[in-house]
Amino acid sequence: MVELSEELRESVDAFVVGVTQTSGGDDTKGALWTGKETLQLLKRIIGQSKWSTAAELLDMVRLEGQELCERVPSEAVVGNLIRRVLKLIRDEYHSAIRGRQEEDDTQDSLHKMMVSSSSTSDLRQPIPDLKSKIMESVEELMMELETSSEEIATQALEHIHANEVILTLGRSKTVERFLKHAAKERKFQVIVAECAPFYHGQEMATSLAKAKIQTTVITDSAIFAIMSRVNKVIIGTNSILANGGLRAVCGSHTVALSAKHYSVPLYVCASMLKLTPTYACDSEEGNKFVSPHESLRGLDGKILSRISSVTPVFEYVPPDLVTLFISNLSGHAPSYVYRLLAEIYHPDDYELTASS
Repeated sequence: MVELSEELRESVDAFVVGVTQTSGGDDTKGALWTGKETLQLLKRIIGQSKWSTAAELLDMVRLEGQELCERVPSEAVVGNLIRRVLKLIRDEYHSAIRGRQEEDDTQDSLHKMMVSSSSTSDLRQPIPDLKSKIMESVEELMMELETSSEEIATQALEHIHANEVILTLGRSKTVERFLKHAAKERKFQVIVAECAPFYHGQEMATSLAKAKIQTTVITDSAIFAIMSRVNKVIIGTNSILANGGLRAVCGSHTVALSAKHYSVPLYVCASMLKLTPTYACDSEEGNKFVSPHESLRGLDGKILSRISSVTPVFEYVPPDLVTLFISNLSGHAPSYVYRLLAEIYHPDDYELTASS
């Protein structure tokens, strides 16, 4: 097993500290920031570690990925990108093997084909330029991350029409960019639920108002009452789960149920870096909890002494409440998530455990 150097170990620790210090409840600092930091760390691990085969690299990345997921369980983006990189390693290895077979004049030999097939499956055949090819693929993945928000925003005019009333919750940078892009050519109204106890919705409304979008802030308790006037709901999410459900900021389930009651379509703007092969029961283990002081503000001290309060950041939204995912790839129904998982991740990497 390849072990990390002291310098790389310090980089891992610094990464964990940086991620855990970011505020929860929305993506104001952002899944994009976390994703970039994760890829930068993986680039250092791949580039500076001493490994000779793809199998050794896979075990090392998988082991470090398992540790990172345990240390920052609420950041699903970290595990998702580690799985993406594991698939890139496999793809580059198999591509290199196929290239060698095409160059080999004797590749038609049955014995040669059997040997190459065996070496391909265990990923232990040394490839001289494998590291450089993997680094190039990681750079391409980095570019995908940087352009994903813009690619989602360019689809705005397909989904937002003139004089519509849009409801959103809290503040999502992706949704904010999506709405601002649509506002360049369409006139519409946005209703923003403030999303207590974080009140990021107020920041969202301020930003949209500066972009000349007609914006109204409402309390979370008014969501159901206002939903009958709404044409569609557009929200962000922390994660897209393997069954097509969401792990989204608290309040999202209320919004989704209200939209379902009034037959209002619910769209979720999220890039594919948020697609995770875990389910609701697994994601709840990585929930983030914050101080309940905002929720209990104004209560008498004697009453507080008898109250036990829990303030989770995220909650589960079932897939039957979601109409459409708008990602950097295109628009997808929740039922299509299984196909996306098969395309983006390798089945062996759903669980980040090192092979024996």
